[in-house]
Amino acid sequence: MSLTQKILSQLPGDVLTGLEQSDRILTSLRENTAPVPTLVTESQQPLGIVDWDVLISGGTLGILIGSALALKGLRVVLMERGILRGREQEWNISRKELDVFVELDLLTQEELETAIATQYNPARVGFHGGTEIWVEDVLNIGIDPVYLLATLKTRFLAAGGKLLENTPFTGAVVHPDGVMVNNQFKTRLLIDAMGHSSPIAQQARQGKKPDALCLVVGTCAQGFPENSSGDLLLSFTSLQNQCQYFWEAFPARDGRTTYLFTYMDAHPQRLSLAAFFEEYLRLLPEYQGVELSQLKFQRALFGFFPSYRQSPLRTPWNHILPVGDSSGSQSPLSFGGFGAMVRHLKRLTFGIEEALQTEQLSAKTLSLLQPYQPSLTVTWLFQKAMSVGANQKIPPEQINQLLSAVFEEMQQLGTPVLKPFLQDIVQFRALSQALLKTNLSHPELVIKIIPQVGLGNLLDWMVHYVNLGVYTTLFRLSPMLERWIKNQPSKQQYYWHRLIDAYKYGSGGDYLD
Repeated sequence: MSLTQKILSQLPGDVLTGLEQSDRILTSLRENTAPVPTLVTESQQPLGIVDWDVLISGGTLGILIGSALALKGLRVVLMERGILRGREQEWNISRKELDVFVELDLLTQEELETAIATQYNPARVGFHGGTEIWVEDVLNIGIDPVYLLATLKTRFLAAGGKLLENTPFTGAVVHPDGVMVNNQFKTRLLIDAMGHSSPIAQQARQGKKPDALCLVVGTCAQGFPENSSGDLLLSFTSLQNQCQYFWEAFPARDGRTTYLFTYMDAHPQRLSLAAFFEEYLRLLPEYQGVELSQLKFQRALFGFFPSYRQSPLRTPWNHILPVGDSSGSQSPLSFGGFGAMVRHLKRLTFGIEEALQTEQLSAKTLSLLQPYQPSLTVTWLFQKAMSVGANQKIPPEQINQLLSAVFEEMQQLGTPVLKPFLQDIVQFRALSQALLKTNLSHPELVIKIIPQVGLGNLLDWMVHYVNLGVYTTLFRLSPMLERWIKNQPSKQQYYWHRLIDAYKYGSGGDYLD
């Protein structure tokens, strides 16, 4: 029996079966053997009278946008394949990002404070043999998903929303004037919030393999030495199994959560989740200075997050909008999920409301709600720099040395440069300053990284880097257009508002709010 089997078999629920199932899905993704779903079809017959303005499939994060839209007075129905309930493990986020819940009337200030389960400071960023940096107030808030989703569920129902639990998505027929979902529900707009494994997203991508994967394993356990600080990004080993291992840790209500994650391509010979979990357990004692026998494990966490260069996803159908992880609009560096949904919640709420008001529900006009964002696209090069190809040969310490040099320069440039980057928000000025200083101070590391990431990828990145500068300039000029836009017809206003949103988020300008 492996160490993973021994420990996971002690936990409540059939955790080992879940790990095996996740590995089967991961293998089919890597080997490109998963069947392409065909659950979305089209019909030229009008639907006629529809029952709902919005139907959202996927309740765990769909309840966020569902509640916001219901409070706007829209007729919203939310489908969840199981019972809508948050998991026990906290969701980590920065405090400032939570203000949107109060701003959109989703939570009162008191409810927001109750939703915060844990807070910690400071957090560490460090690399083997190099820089160690401590920061305050970055991803240091742990939200209680059970309380948050229960409160939003109550708010959603009170606003007139309809919740359909134990109702999996089984199919959709797109008509000229709406969508028939599960051969039963008629809606003007179908929002896909089903995440990475969404059958709608899989059908739209037509079986394309992901360009990159992030594997994550971890646990929450009791018995660690007392520690009120956390780790945001830490490595203490050189390359292992053609992977650079990164660690994350923070206090939780019932123990301490520790994660091990790594970036890789989708090569079939890569580590399985089970093998990666074994690595996690092998290295955890060294990482936290504690023997496994001293720990009482509360729960295990594992998963993989695919990333696609062709993102956000452009679906071919009218009246369907993917959001969150279904849309692939998260950075390839981040795990997506809760943080990515919260960041875009206000933008999507007002954008969807305006799309419905102005009947901008074609595939082309809905795609404006998930625009190209150079602030996210430029992070592809960073993901490449933090990973190594399955058959690629680089010095074992190269990734650590590069990251140590870059973060050392960012620390010297100060909080305005360092903090946004740690929250996955890239801004042109900060990025330019960090790159310039790194090039001048460590030219030998920069030269080494070119063959690692590939010249083609570097040239492609340059295009997005230039676009990041262009978007930054256009966002700064956009206030000059506000009065002119207000005098345009409502349909034209929809286009202009989406363009300004694209400039704002595509330049990292939302961080300034």
